[in-house]
This record gives sequence, C-alpha cells and structure tokens, in this order.
Amino acid sequence: MNLAITGATSGIGEYTLKNLVLVFNQLFILARNKQKAENLLRELKIDSQQKCIFIYCDLTDMDSVVNAAQELSNHCDQLDVLINNAGGIFKQKEFTKDQFETSLAANHLGHFLLTQKLMPLLLKAKGSKVINVSSEAHRAARVKFTDLNYREINYSSFGAYANVKLFNILFTKSLVDKYGSIGLKSYALHPGVVKTNFGSDTSGVFAFLWKLASPFMISPEDGAKTSIFLAKSELPESFNGSYFKNSKAIQPSSSALSKNMRVKLWTKCEELLADWL
Repeated sequence: MNLAITGATSGIGEYTLKNLVLVFNQLFILARNKQKAENLLRELKIDSQQKCIFIYCDLTDMDSVVNAAQELSNHCDQLDVLINNAGGIFKQKEFTKDQFETSLAANHLGHFLLTQKLMPLLLKAKGSKVINVSSEAHRAARVKFTDLNYREINYSSFGAYANVKLFNILFTKSLVDKYGSIGLKSYALHPGVVKTNFGSDTSGVFAFLWKLASPFMISPEDGAKTSIFLAKSELPESFNGSYFKNSKAIQPSSSALSKNMRVKLWTKCEELLADWL
C-alpha cells in the first residue's frame, strides 16, 4: 500500500506521517523543505525511514506540482491514499510566479492539480482515497467566482482562508461526482483548532482571537487523529464525499453542499490551470 502526503514536515502532517508509516509499505513526503523532511525521518526507526521517499513539491508553483507528480509516478504504479494536508493562512495579499493569489494556490489550486496528475495512479488502486484537510472556517466563506485571485475585491487573510477551506470540501464532493462510480473514495475533514505556528502569519482581529483561543487549542498529535482515522478505515459507501470532525461525519455549511458551487469551482480551476492540466 502506497501513501502520499503534502505538508508532513510539521504540525498535524508530521504526526499523521509518523502514525501511518506503521501501516503503509511506501510513503511519499511531498514538501518544499528537504532539510525538514530529513530531520523528520531521523526521528523514525530505520525500517520506517526506508519506506519514505522525499519529493520536492511547492504547491504555489504549478510547474513544481507537475514535476512532483511525475517523479512520484516513476516510483510506483499505483497510489492507495493521497492526503492533501498542507495549507496556511497568509497575512497579506501576494501573488505567486504563476500569478495566483498565494492562499488560493497553496491551499487549493496546487492540490487540485496534484490530485488530477496523480489520478491515473489512484484509479489503479482498489478503494483508493483522497483526503482533504479543510476547516470549520469554511462556514465563514464568501466566494466571488469572478475574482478568486482578489484582483478587485478586498483581501483579508481569514476571508481568503475561509474560502479555500470551503473549496477543499467542494473539491472532495466533485471527486466523488467524477470518480466515485469507478472506485475512488474522497473525504474532507476539520482537524480541530490546533496549537501550531499557523496563526503567526495573521494580523488584526483574527490574530487577537487566535491568541485568546491558544490555551484551549489541541495538540498537533490530537489534530492528526481524524486524518489517520480516514486513511486507515474502510467506511461504507454512504460516507463517500463526507466531511468529518473528531472522526465522525458531520454536516458542513449549505454552500459546501451546493452542487452548483462545486461545478462552478471545478470549471474555474480547469480554466486557471489550463496550462498545466
């Protein structure tokens, strides 16, 4: 069994990998920082280290995403689980070299492209899964599909983050729409409010609230539990496309359930990523 995970060099991704290395035969660590990956691997037992392969992948650079998917496909002919775990909140509006707003690229577009490029490997594995780490922040989303890159509308770090976390759930449901009938499983999840460096890149009211909440936050180890549960569990077909919190399926926002919104989002992503798909 093969697993690929983004963002495994810190936070909940690190604990997700450390647990799942005991379950999978080969694990691909898709990340930007090779040194961090090597430091992580040194914490594992030798036999676990030998299961892991680092692949450079910068989710804000679409050429890098395509190259990472190609390199992964050189190592294996099927992929059982893909965990789209990496993400972040960005204090100021910035644009990537591909001219995408950074939060959109890092949290959604990079994962959309990566998943599409790895789809042939996923569909070769029986009962393969795509697991997308979302957030309860998705409930605050206010999406303008004509300006996903914030060229005209006002940018706020939390507003941009809420939108992309909604996109993670819409993407999860679209994957089931498109590939569920041929065996793909896809789930989204809220990991909990986790005590990591996540809030350090924010400012204003959200930064203040984050600081107030910090004594009540859970550890990254606890935050990884739902990702681990979904990667290891065989769930009934009725749960395909569901959104999970505390390892239980819960109802997301009405926007997250909107077929119209997920079709719009998919179409828009294909337009934005046409040069790489």
